[in-house]
Amino acid sequence: MNRRKTSLAGLTIGALLVVSAIGASFAAGQSARDILERVDDLYRSKSSRARMVMEVVTKHWSRKLVMEAWTKGKEKSLVRILAPKKEKGMATLKVGNDIWNWLPKVKRVMKVPSSMMSDSWMGSHFTNDDMVKESRMAEDYDFKMTFRGEREGKKVVEIECTPKPQAPVEWGKVVVMVEDGTWIPLKVLYYDEEGDLARTFIFGSVKKMGGRTIPAEMRVVPAGKPGEYTFVRYEKIEFD
Repeated sequence: MNRRKTSLAGLTIGALLVVSAIGASFAAGQSARDILERVDDLYRSKSSRARMVMEVVTKHWSRKLVMEAWTKGKEKSLVRILAPKKEKGMATLKVGNDIWNWLPKVKRVMKVPSSMMSDSWMGSHFTNDDMVKESRMAEDYDFKMTFRGEREGKKVVEIECTPKPQAPVEWGKVVVMVEDGTWIPLKVLYYDEEGDLARTFIFGSVKKMGGRTIPAEMRVVPAGKPGEYTFVRYEKIEFD
């Protein structure tokens, strides 16, 4: 099986050893690497704790989950479901490169193999990799700036990321769009290895939370599935 082909996103995100002349330095000293690092670490710090609501809508069903999430540095993260009762207590833990799921109903811990990192998490349009941020654009991708100007009424910077040869990621290309000047992400588009759009992350409701200005909402829209989406709203987030 192709090691990268399995599923937007993956949201996670990053990369950059080679900097093109246009992307090396711009706007108040912000490089493309700086921007991608910021997107990768948007909801992270030395440690963080967040409470969020996730709504999943598919062609056949919908569900809503209330969750808590913790991170410590870039190596440790935990997501635990608080509601509804049916899924309460289920959790996903990452330490280093290892990931486990805790299933309280059967009192069982299951390690997630690398081959399942692009599988759906809890039936949502997020992948296991998204939930624990195993891959990072700033480490796993090379990049180039492809656009800087006005689009959809906003001044934006667009960075195109392609995976490094040995990077453990499933995407053929990731395109990151941020607002020029604030560097707040607007959209992240994920493409498969055939170059087809797989899903789009759309960020919104920018506000100050935990001492940072961040999007409090994000929506994942899968390509080719009209009406389907996963919507996340941060109710609270704290950074250390």
